Amino acid sequence: MSGLQIFGVAGVPEIEPGADLAVLTLRAAEAAGTPLQSGDVLVVTSKIVSKAEGRTVELADIEPSQFALDWSAQWEKDPAVTEIVLREAKRVVRQIGPILITETHHGFVCANSGVDQSSSGAHGRAVLLPLDSDESARRIRAGLLAAGLDIAVIISDTFGRAWREGQTDIAIGIAGMQPILSYIGQVDPHGHEFKVQALCSADELAGAAELVKGNLSRVPLAVIRGYAWERDDTATIAPVLRDQSRDLFR
Repeated sequence: MSGLQIFGVAGVPEIEPGADLAVLTLRAAEAAGTPLQSGDVLVVTSKIVSKAEGRTVELADIEPSQFALDWSAQWEKDPAVTEIVLREAKRVVRQIGPILITETHHGFVCANSGVDQSSSGAHGRAVLLPLDSDESARRIRAGLLAAGLDIAVIISDTFGRAWREGQTDIAIGIAGMQPILSYIGQVDPHGHEFKVQALCSADELAGAAELVKGNLSRVPLAVIRGYAWERDDTATIAPVLRDQSRDLFR
């Protein structure tokens, strides 16, 4: 690779349940004068995927459990939001003060089960993570393939990171390319064989895409052009998720 282009796709309307994200992306990219090309990587913010799939909840419809009521009162949290976080969690990994670190049903370890109220489309509404982000990515990729475009798709979300402050976007779903680029078994110019070197290229691409999206820009899509990905329609995000038996912090 001699270089990469990364650009956002503006002009996407407020997403309603049932929206065809592939069609909306193609239209927006064309209207912006940056039509998609085969070989691109499309990074899609999970929030618009969730909206299209109806993964939103009205807080007024939630009846909090007694635990949610008690814990929320102690830390000045909304008990309805706490209840949603607990419902979306497979288990609570850490509960320290007002912070809930959970493992979701997908296997993601994150704050508040990925439940978010920002840019939800209405006051008093929460957005949940897609039920199956890989399947979401596959649907978008299939729509692009139907239009004659061979494009890898990454679903991204903003996560905190162990050992470091600040957040970055990471991949929570993928289609068309493997999420990890392994160097294991290869040899460097000095004869050293790589034993553990494996780059999570999906996370690197998702983080790079965030630089042209941002939380306030209303640009939920980014295109990365020039990255030499290898087509693989069996890909899932599963290889990225570290098993608990190998996780020193769980």
